[in-house]
Amino acid sequence: MIFFGIDILLRQDTLWKKQRIGFVTNHAATTNKMVSSRIALLEAGFNIVKLFSPEHGLNVQGADGIKMSDGIDVLTKLPFTSLYNNKLAPTEDDLKDIDIVLFDIPDIGCRFYTYLWTMTFMLEACSKQNKKIIILDRPNPISGKLSLVEGPMLDEINCSSFIGRWNIPIRHSCTLGELALYFNETKNINADIEIIKCENWNRDYFQKDWEIEFVPTSPAIRNFDAALLYPGLCLLEATNISEGRGTVLSFQIAGAPWMDAKEVATIFNELEIDDVKAEAINFTATHNKYPNEKCNSIKFNLLHVSSYQSVFTGLLFIKLIKNLYPQHFEWRPYPTNVNPTGKNHLDKLMGIADSEKIFELPFNQFLQTIQQIIKPNNWQKEIQPYLLYN
Repeated sequence: MIFFGIDILLRQDTLWKKQRIGFVTNHAATTNKMVSSRIALLEAGFNIVKLFSPEHGLNVQGADGIKMSDGIDVLTKLPFTSLYNNKLAPTEDDLKDIDIVLFDIPDIGCRFYTYLWTMTFMLEACSKQNKKIIILDRPNPISGKLSLVEGPMLDEINCSSFIGRWNIPIRHSCTLGELALYFNETKNINADIEIIKCENWNRDYFQKDWEIEFVPTSPAIRNFDAALLYPGLCLLEATNISEGRGTVLSFQIAGAPWMDAKEVATIFNELEIDDVKAEAINFTATHNKYPNEKCNSIKFNLLHVSSYQSVFTGLLFIKLIKNLYPQHFEWRPYPTNVNPTGKNHLDKLMGIADSEKIFELPFNQFLQTIQQIIKPNNWQKEIQPYLLYN
C-alpha cells in the first residue's frame, strides 16, 4: 500500500510536535485510511494553532477562481486564513505566532493547478520570516513518468501568473516535494525545508495503482480520469467550448449547443489517437458556460492511461472545433480572482505569448508545431537532481 507523507509523520516521534504549528491544507488531504490529515495530526498530539487554505477553500467546495474568505474550521474549530483572496501569501502577522509550517495538499501534476503556487508563496514567506517548512509529500496521481512530461515550458517574462509563476512544463511528472526542492534552490528561496517522503510509490504508478480511493481535489476534479484529462481539457477555459463544469463529468466532456456531437466524435476518432476515443453525448450544466442549455458534446474515454498525452489531445481538439465551426468558435476571457479581466487566459495556461496564433496555422503545420512545443527537452535533466523517487 502507498503511504503518504502524512502517514509517515504520524509514525514518527517528532521533537517539534508541541511547537506552535501552522498547517497549510484542505479537506482533500487525508491519510491513506481516508482520515482527514488535520484531524489525524490533532489526535496524535500535534499542536496545530492555525490553518491556511488554498484556492477552493478549506472544504474544497469553492468555485474555480472565486475569492475565499478566512474563517473557523468546522472540523477542528481552528481559525483558518485563506491564501486565495486579496493575498496569495501569508503576511508577517499571519506567521508571527507560529514556530513551524506544515504543508499537506494533494496536487494533480499540472502547472496551472494552483496548489503548487500556494506552496511556493509559503516557501518564500517561511524563508523571509525564518520559519521551518515541512512538506508532507504525496504521489503525483497522473504518475511521475518523465517520458509523459508535456510542455510548453513557461515564458516567465510574458506569461507568469498565479496559474504558472515559473518555468516548468504543463505536465511536470513531479511531486510537490520534488518541486519544492527544485524551486528552493533554482529560485534562491533558501527556505529551511524538509520533505517527508511517501513510501511504496514509484514513478510508473498512477492513482489507480495506489489501491486508495480518489478524493476530489477541487469541485471539478472528481475522479482520476478528470485529473488525467485536465492538463489538456483545461485549455478549453479560454474558449466558448464548455469543459463540463457544472456537471458530474467536468474535464471528461467538452461541448456546446452549436456542436454536432456525432460529427465531432467521428472526425476525432478518425485521427486515430490510440489512447482515447470520443463518444457522442449530451449534457446540461447547472452553471459556468451555457447554463441550463442542452450541449452537444463528446466524452473522452481513456483507453491506455499509461501512455495518454493530455496536452497534445486538448490542443488537437481545440483546433478541430475551430476548423469545423469557424462561425461559432470564439476565444474568451476567463475572469478569476487572480486575473479579474480574464484577458490572455490561453497565454497564461499555455505559458507562451500569442498562443492563439498557433491555431491559425494549416492543420499539418499546426500538428508539427504542437508536437515540437510539447517536448520540453531539458526538463528531465534540470529536475533530475531533485527527484526523490525511482
